[in-house]
Amino acid sequence: MDTVLLIGKPNVGKTLLFNKLTGLNQKVANFSGATVSLKKGKLKDTQIIDFPGSYSINPISIDEKIAINKFHQELESQNVSLLIIVLDATKLESSLVFALQAAQKAHSYNKKTLFVLNMIDEIQKSNIKIQVEQIEKELGIPIIQTSAKNGHGLDDLKKIIANPNFTHSINLFDINPEEKAREINQKYGGNIQPILELQNRLDGLFLSNFFGGISFFIIMLLIFQSIFTWASPLMELTEAGINFLASTITTSLPNGMLKDFIADALFGGFGSFLVFVPQIAILTFFIGLLEDSGYLARAALICHKPLSFFGLNGKSFIPLLSGHACAIPAIMASRSIESPRKRLITILTIPFTVCSARLPVYALFTIVLIPPTK
Repeated sequence: MDTVLLIGKPNVGKTLLFNKLTGLNQKVANFSGATVSLKKGKLKDTQIIDFPGSYSINPISIDEKIAINKFHQELESQNVSLLIIVLDATKLESSLVFALQAAQKAHSYNKKTLFVLNMIDEIQKSNIKIQVEQIEKELGIPIIQTSAKNGHGLDDLKKIIANPNFTHSINLFDINPEEKAREINQKYGGNIQPILELQNRLDGLFLSNFFGGISFFIIMLLIFQSIFTWASPLMELTEAGINFLASTITTSLPNGMLKDFIADALFGGFGSFLVFVPQIAILTFFIGLLEDSGYLARAALICHKPLSFFGLNGKSFIPLLSGHACAIPAIMASRSIESPRKRLITILTIPFTVCSARLPVYALFTIVLIPPTK
């Protein structure tokens, strides 16, 4: 089976592109020693491997080192037919530096390389023109323009994956990735100043000393109100529905092991978990909304200074926020923290965050450990 490798910097839309290509038919392979995962999926008869985002082909953190080492191992495989490097159209220069480094590595193994210029919809929305044809001629590498969000360019990308019959016309070993990326961006990258100006205005608003703190407080208040107050009717409705089904089904069953299993294991055990699904879903929705709007990264920056007092950093904010719905995905989210020490502190702290599932436990310990007073 032919294998295609998908690689790129963090936040270039790589995983969304992978999901669109594979239809979410993926499995996760964990490698010992660090929290790094590869996602694998299929596009017809081709296996696609999605690597974790890396900032450089020369790794800095332990996570990046394991991911890049695995990338080198896969390049040595005879089954690899194509390397796809995803670039962010709104950050062309920084994306190209990593892309050219990875392309040089792929060429050393005689592997074909394809550049995917993602987020092209953001560029078009701002009427910015990137001279893609000129960049292709300059580098000798084909470029597909895509938008993983709306599906633009995916059909062209699938055709190349099925039949990568192109050739590279330029020797990339003769170039310096940093200098070449800067040169191409200046010549053909277009004027992204309108996008940067908008981002700077938002940063000036949400990261300001006064309004930044107020907006953070209001947004967090709305989120916590939603998961602890507004979610209560949905949770009560879910619980009532489960109890109704339990009583309806178990009443018609004879006494015995099967009835006890359905009543205690299915409705009593699994049903208890389903009660908290509305709360988890609401928090997940808000976190996704904050992430898509770009506020989540800004909130992590706001929280960096107060969290550093406790030995954490701004990236700990996201797992700690997720922990108010469920500790398991929150602990998994701590993978984004580079420092092993701060990651461990975050993981050990998450179980102490308050969620609806833990409140009855806290109440039980309060009754047991604190004697009643008159």
